[in-house]
This record gives sequence, C-alpha cells and structure tokens, in this order.
Amino acid sequence: MEVDVFKKVPVSEQDPQVRATNFEEVNLGYTKEEAMTEATRCLGCKNARCIEGCPVSINIPGFISKLKEGDVAGAYAVISESSALPAVCGRVCPQESQCEAKCIRGIKGEAVSIGRLERFTADAAKDMGIKPQLPADMVKKGNKVAVIGAGPSGLTCAGDLAKMGYDVTIFEALHKAGGVLVYGIPEFRLPKEKVVAKEVENVKSLGVKIVTDAVIGRSETIDDLMDKSGFEAVFVGSGAGLPRFMNIPGEQSLGVFSANEYLTRSNLMGAFSETSRTPIMRAKKAVIVGGGNVAMDAARTAKRLGAEVHVVYRRSEEELPARKEEVHHAKEEGIIFDLLTNPTEVLADENGWVSGITCIRMELGEPDASGRRKPVEIPGSEFTIDCDAVIMSLGTSPNPLIKSTTKGLDVNKHGGIIVTEGTEMTTRPGVFAGGDAVTGAATVILAMGAGKSAAKGIDEYLKAKG
Repeated sequence: MEVDVFKKVPVSEQDPQVRATNFEEVNLGYTKEEAMTEATRCLGCKNARCIEGCPVSINIPGFISKLKEGDVAGAYAVISESSALPAVCGRVCPQESQCEAKCIRGIKGEAVSIGRLERFTADAAKDMGIKPQLPADMVKKGNKVAVIGAGPSGLTCAGDLAKMGYDVTIFEALHKAGGVLVYGIPEFRLPKEKVVAKEVENVKSLGVKIVTDAVIGRSETIDDLMDKSGFEAVFVGSGAGLPRFMNIPGEQSLGVFSANEYLTRSNLMGAFSETSRTPIMRAKKAVIVGGGNVAMDAARTAKRLGAEVHVVYRRSEEELPARKEEVHHAKEEGIIFDLLTNPTEVLADENGWVSGITCIRMELGEPDASGRRKPVEIPGSEFTIDCDAVIMSLGTSPNPLIKSTTKGLDVNKHGGIIVTEGTEMTTRPGVFAGGDAVTGAATVILAMGAGKSAAKGIDEYLKAKG
C-alpha cells in the first residue's frame, strides 16, 4: 500500500444510509496491512509528546514500532503495561484532543492515527487469543482491596492493583460489569459482547473478582467492607448516574426522558432489539436537548429506532462539546441540528403526552466563566418544534448514595467526592475515589487515568500502613 506521509490511512465505515437503520458498528477498523502502513507514518520521537497527551501514559512510539514490524503480540504487550481497556479506548477516546493533538506529524499534515492503531492492536490480539499478563516479578500481597463500580476507573484501578499483587474485589451495582461502557455508549460505537465483555474478562484473568448486583450503600456500606469484610482500602468509582434537567414548564410530561435512562434501556437492556421485553419510546419525531457526546449517542439511537431527530443546542457548532467525528457521523445519518436555540417549555396534549417543544433563538455574547461566549436570548424569536419525545442530555451528577452512607466523606457543591490530587485519597482515610464520581460526567480515558493514579495511591497507603 502506498504511503502519503501527510495523510492518515482512511478507515472503512458502514454507509450512512445503511447504518442509520442498524446498531452494528459504524467504524470497521483497519486491516493488518492498513495498520502497518499507518504505523510507518510515526516518526518514533525520542521525547514523544504524544505520551504526554495520553491520560494513562501509553508508550505510543513503542507499540507503533512493534506494529511496523507486524508484531501484534509485542504491540499489545506494550499497550497493556499502561491500559486495561485498549479495545475500548481505541474506539471512544477523544484522541484528536489528546495524544494525536501532540503528534509532531500533525504539524505538517495529519497526525498519526494513534486511536485506530490501538484499536487494531487490541482487536487483533483478542482474535489471536492473547491476554494481558501479570508481571513476572509480582509478589502476592495479603491485603484485600475493594473497588466500588466496574466502570472504566474501577476496572483500571483493579487491574493495576492486581498487577501489584493485591487481592481485589469489584462490587458492581448493575447485573453486568462495564459501567458507562455498557449502559451509556451505544452498540454502534462500542459493541458490548465483542469488545466490552472481552475487556472485562481480561481484567478478571489478572485475578480480579467481580460481584454484580451489589449496591454498596444498600446491601453493604463502606464501613461494612472495611470493618467486617477485611478490606484495608476502598476505591469508589461509582460514576455519575444522576441526570440533570432544565426545570422548564412541561418537563414532567410523558415522553420526556433523560438521555441516561433512554440509553440505559437501549444499551444495557437491549431495548433496541425487536425481541427485547424492555420497553423504549420509538418516537416519530424526537428532540434531543444538549450538544455533548451523550446527546449524539441519544440522537443517533433515536434515529435508528425510526425517529426524525432534531438536536437543539444553545450555542453554535463551533462550541459543540461533542467530538467532531460524532457530529460528522450524526449529520451523515440525517440528524438535524437546530443550533443557537434553547427550549423554554415542553408542550403536552390533553393526555399529558409531549406534543412539542417551544424554543427561543439565541445569539452569542461575551465569554462566560467557561471561556465560551455566553448565549443570549433574542426577544420575540420563539418558535415551536412539533415532536412526541424530548430527551434531555444536560450532563449528570454523582449518585449521592455513597456519600449519604459513608461517614467522613466530603463532597463538593456538585456532589463530587473531594480527593487529594495525585493519590486520589478522600477525606476518609483508606477510601480513595476517581472518575465521574469525583469530576461529574467526563471521558472514559480521564476516568481510567484517575483509576491508575488511585491504584498507586492505594499501594503507597498500604505500604506505609505496613
């Protein structure tokens, strides 16, 4: 295959008209030849800035150099030293603003396609039956560590602790491990059985035990884990599953959903399937309020369930927080973007069901505290979009259950658990936290970075404790 050093090797995707009617993966990934060709574009920088851009510090030139030689096992071994979930990260990480944003090749042309190469490596290793390995010099320690939540931060923390020799048990509230990977991200972006379940099995292969249907704060408290069950440290990676709403008139109408509930029904419970017994709203016309990745996921799910879909966002396209790739895919699939638009009221029929949403046009004023230009209403510009479903995608907050059942655990005004940066220790000795439970809804890779940091903090704490 001929190499254009200034351009990424393109990746195959499902045709937009076809994929908008199914839940199969959109991006089809590289072949081995394509991956090896793309790998040759890497300059192998000695002071690799791409590693600085990776929240889990993968040795990116190291794994890519192995791919150049066609050594998949070697490339996977390098990635596995730092990442517990490479097949996930290769699909859902915002590489364009992290590792690839730092790539020297990107100064003159396009950055090396690091995410696609990571995905190829993880998928190829899985097909070859290769699993992550425990370090040869690992010494088993007697300490028991509990991890609350089997999402990205919990799985990462548990995997790293297992490699250090600790006896780790994850307690997961839902019936499947994976956290936001199984309930939040749709099948067409992240296949559950083919990818997530396999990554969870890889973590278990390191000796990590996973207990599902265990709601810590209900079945047992953190005090119970530490005082009665013999766990010497606890990591809280319980995520942020508490949805936010606008508090506008009519928001209690039938047919108004949080994106969190809507996506959980589809992704975790398989409601998108015609054979599923889980009900889900199959709208004729749906309005999604919000502009982040979760809004794109909800919009593209509603489209696949047969709806005409409008995304309503109060700023312009330039300020959309969703990944450019997600916005591009949504547009290709026929989703309509009503930008500089903000809802003011949800309308309902005589039976209480959504019949429309009243919006007002906005213009951008001076920058606000976030650094983005503040949207300002244009008087007299109200209009109505007729619809039978409204999906609110305005972010989520940490679930208050852990805080309300754990003495000495301080949280901030948003409900996020307060931690010491670097060790991730909370205000309760021996209890650590990371991911969305601390920051509120953020990215998978940032949660993983917090899980890695916490594993180091727990190791230091238990060593100091003796």
